[in-house]
Amino acid sequence: MKNTYLTSHFPLFSILLFSLSLSLYTERLISGWLKEVGLYAGMLEFFSAGGIQLTLLFFLLLFFFMIFSALKLIADTLMELSLLFFSKDVEGVELANLRKGTWIYLAGSAASLLFIWMPLGITVCFLGATFVYFVFVVYRISDSLSGAGLFGLIFFHIAFWCTAAAATSYAGFRLYNSLMKSLPV
Repeated sequence: MKNTYLTSHFPLFSILLFSLSLSLYTERLISGWLKEVGLYAGMLEFFSAGGIQLTLLFFLLLFFFMIFSALKLIADTLMELSLLFFSKDVEGVELANLRKGTWIYLAGSAASLLFIWMPLGITVCFLGATFVYFVFVVYRISDSLSGAGLFGLIFFHIAFWCTAAAATSYAGFRLYNSLMKSLPV
C-alpha cells in the first residue's frame, strides 16, 4: 500500500524531538542557575522539585516547539516560492516527492536525544539534518530545473537564510547593547 500521507506526521515528531532535546538541556541549565542564585530553595517552599522541573520543561518545550514550527513554516513557504520561481514543474509532482525527505529530519531529531547533555551536539544534529535534506531536495528536483534554475534555487535559499540569520543576530546584538547601556553602572 502506497499512501502519500503515510509520513505526514514525521515533521511533527521531528519538531517534538528536537524541542524535547533542547528543553531537557535548557531545563537543567536553568535549574542549576536558579540553585546558584538561591531562588530554587525559595521556590521549593511552594512547589515540589518535580513540579518545578516539569513546569520548566513544559514551558521550554512549548517555546522551542514554537521556534521550530515557525522555522518549518518559513522553510515550506520558501521552498514553494523557490519552486514557483525556478521549477518547470507546474503540477506539484516534485513537491510531493519531497515528502520522502521527512525521514532525514526524523532521524536527526532522534539522534539529537543522544546529546541532551551537549547543546553543540543538538545543533550539529539539526544543521546536519538540514544540510542532508537540502542536498536531498536539490537532487530530487534537479530534473525539473534548468542549470540556471538550479543555481537560482540554491542561491535563493542560501541568500534568504544567511540574510535572516544576519538580521536576527544584528537585532539581538543591538538589543543586548542597548540593554547594557541602560544599566546604571
